[in-house]
Amino acid sequence: MDTISEKLNEELACKTVFTIPIGNGIAVNEATVVTWIIMAVLILFCFLMTRGLKTRNISKRQAFIEWVYEKLTGMVGGMVGEEGHSYVPYLTTVLLYIGVANLVGIFGFKSPTKDLNVTAGLALMSIVLVQAAGIKHKGVKKWAHSFAEPVAVVAPIKVLELITRPLSLCMRLFGNVLGAFVIMKLIEAVVPVGLPSVFSLYFDFFDGLLQAYVFVFLTSLYISEAIE
Repeated sequence: MDTISEKLNEELACKTVFTIPIGNGIAVNEATVVTWIIMAVLILFCFLMTRGLKTRNISKRQAFIEWVYEKLTGMVGGMVGEEGHSYVPYLTTVLLYIGVANLVGIFGFKSPTKDLNVTAGLALMSIVLVQAAGIKHKGVKKWAHSFAEPVAVVAPIKVLELITRPLSLCMRLFGNVLGAFVIMKLIEAVVPVGLPSVFSLYFDFFDGLLQAYVFVFLTSLYISEAIE
């Protein structure tokens, strides 16, 4: 158990990769660097896949990227509904980022979603977007009045949701990613050969993508509630 505890502490610790010499120095940790790498890879992938697009006699590459685009935007659009169509690009981007971030551990990188600061940042951005969507679609007056619906007595609870919702999004993503790591280490300690590779298919692939889907689904649900 001591070994597992040490590995867990090592996994949670985000080491400083380099320091930007501004003021007292701005420390840049592993989560930030890996996030930059993920962004660069996704941007480069999109650039290479969208070059030379045609309206007729399209290539297999264009057909593939159009199929992926339609599947992703269709899935996210189905979550948020027709009125929330303008939020689909953001939600799709978050889905791609979290999905890739949960999978990079396979290639030896530390997943950014194992850093509580990253999951907190994602949750905060999503909740700010939810409230902004409510203000945009309802106006400030109706948005503020929605906290007292259906009766005024629920207003304190709805105000409290401004804190609990981002907290739940943050801790759910962080906790599930961390929990998968702990379970894998326990399995490796009990049965070091064979069984870990089977469970790795679930925790490293399926569970990582599932957590990305759940995060975006909940954000979409909150947006739908805010704009209805």
